[in-house]
Amino acid sequence: MREQIEFRSHPPLSSSAGWGAGNNDKRDGAGQPSGQGRAGHGARACGRAAVALLACLTLLVPAAFANGNGSPRKVSPTLQGLLDTADPSTVVDVIVQYGVAPQQKHLDRVSRRGGRSKMHLGLIQAEAYTLPLSAVADLLDDGDVVHMSLDHKVKMTGSVSMDPSMEAINADIAQGYGYDGSGVGIAIVDSGIYSHPDLTSNSRYSNSSRVVYSQSFVPGDSSTNDAYGHGTHVAGLALGNGESSDNYAYDYLGVAPNASIINLRVLDANGVGTDSAVIAAINQAISLKSKYNIRVLNLSLGRPVFESYAQDPLCKAVEKAWNAGIVVVVATGNFGRDNSMGTNGYGTITAPGNDPYVITVGAMDADDASPANDSIASYSSKGPTLIDHIVKPDLVASGNMMVSLLAPSTTLVRSNPTLDVYPCNWNGTVCNARYGNPMYFTLSGTSMAAPLVSGTAALMIQKDSSLTPDLVKARLMKSAFKNFPLHSTVEDTLGNVYQEEGDIFTYGAGVLDAAAALNSSDKGSGSALSPTATYNSKTRTISLSITTIKSTSVLWGSSVLWGTSVVWSSNEFVGGTSVLWGSSVLWGSSASTGGDESDGCSVLWGASAVISKTKTMLGLSDNDPGDVRRSGTSRGN
Repeated sequence: MREQIEFRSHPPLSSSAGWGAGNNDKRDGAGQPSGQGRAGHGARACGRAAVALLACLTLLVPAAFANGNGSPRKVSPTLQGLLDTADPSTVVDVIVQYGVAPQQKHLDRVSRRGGRSKMHLGLIQAEAYTLPLSAVADLLDDGDVVHMSLDHKVKMTGSVSMDPSMEAINADIAQGYGYDGSGVGIAIVDSGIYSHPDLTSNSRYSNSSRVVYSQSFVPGDSSTNDAYGHGTHVAGLALGNGESSDNYAYDYLGVAPNASIINLRVLDANGVGTDSAVIAAINQAISLKSKYNIRVLNLSLGRPVFESYAQDPLCKAVEKAWNAGIVVVVATGNFGRDNSMGTNGYGTITAPGNDPYVITVGAMDADDASPANDSIASYSSKGPTLIDHIVKPDLVASGNMMVSLLAPSTTLVRSNPTLDVYPCNWNGTVCNARYGNPMYFTLSGTSMAAPLVSGTAALMIQKDSSLTPDLVKARLMKSAFKNFPLHSTVEDTLGNVYQEEGDIFTYGAGVLDAAAALNSSDKGSGSALSPTATYNSKTRTISLSITTIKSTSVLWGSSVLWGTSVVWSSNEFVGGTSVLWGSSVLWGSSASTGGDESDGCSVLWGASAVISKTKTMLGLSDNDPGDVRRSGTSRGN
């Protein structure tokens, strides 16, 4: 079944001079009075990579993704780029997907060519190898090999408190219904978790840790403690119980403060990891699902999109978890400020957030307790996704200057002392070191938004354990707050101004409303795959194409309950920026034949930016001070 819903643009508006401003500026991470601090997201890294990508963009052709007969090639574009340009003796890390379970003969073949296996990835019938480029051609001749890609580096993307940021998503109301995540396991795939007092049991009879399982997938480092400081912060937003916040300005309480924690460390002390480590961690989460009732998997990390999600091994792994009954929540990335490709931040969603199965979450700047006064964070990555043009994000949540758990002596904390949040005097008017050591820390990024959705999913599952990942996703999206601004002006702490549009590629289905999602009783069966966007250059319209997979029904039908106009606000189909409407860079060549879909070689519609030298998982919440907590907005009805 295929359904298309069209929406027509307003006349194009001229681009604002503020678009992309300050992308290469240095950030100073200055703190706020009363210990509120500022935070970061690493939007600068994408800009450097994108400049290099734009230089080679005209050399890329869609044929890079297929053989002459149109079938998928065995080698990813990034690996092909190395084969075409690098010395054959160059040693690389690759992931080889097989049509059968990898056998000894496959490992022997690699060994004979000077390579070695570094990790078994049975989840996707694959093996992670270290080998010279000269061995790749021989492996491609192996009939059992389905696909080969680089084992890309990965890096983090970005407490929550019942401060205005949490109240803006109605987390306090949701918890008021009596749900706290008890009995539900949330797997945090990140930089490890520090033994913080806020991660202990809520029971008056027990002060035991809620971290029920820990494992490291960082090569050569078996420690599961947080050496970077990111994973602990993420965990606090999803699961912190506020134990240490008695003398603070707010109760820094997570969304699901009594859920169980599964600590799967994949990032090192610098916040960097690999695809293979993440895939192995996902595989372990699936294998432990029944033992610890793991129903939610949080991935506040990402890296550039190098190939279609249908071939990307990282995306295949998250789909395995989804199909195993685990809700997978992924940060969008922090590259909404990037204008190096002339897209004003559109087309910057990172992997595996580009996969249509998962829930991909962008970041809001919560100005106060009401989402009606909020706007998108300037750094929040926007869709559609590279190559496949999936409509992302799925929804957004508070992510700017979020206070959560501090992991002492970690890389982020040591290098950003001004982001520490200190306890206060008796009436909360003065907060500093005089009143005690800091237990909390401030960060900004989509990394901080994702765990709010993960915590909400845990509450929903605690209330109704029969919920499928698709129904969780559908309820979250349908119940999201949709009266966000059609246009907004956002300012970062350096004074750079960004003009934002209230379109579907910026806000998705809307702002997370935890209470509304928990109260939803909507039923349905089938998938909740994020739709695909297509642009018709003649009619200047964008269509949402909804295609079922393997004859499975789809929730986004034409019914009153799950119709697209219900799930996605009609305002989101309007937009107004000239980048969305008619940009030859974003949508394809202006010389398009005018069919249903542009077919030019472009950033999004052709062979995307795939030869980047930056193959790390991108830093999506480091020490950037974030946005100023104010925005001038223009709203619709």
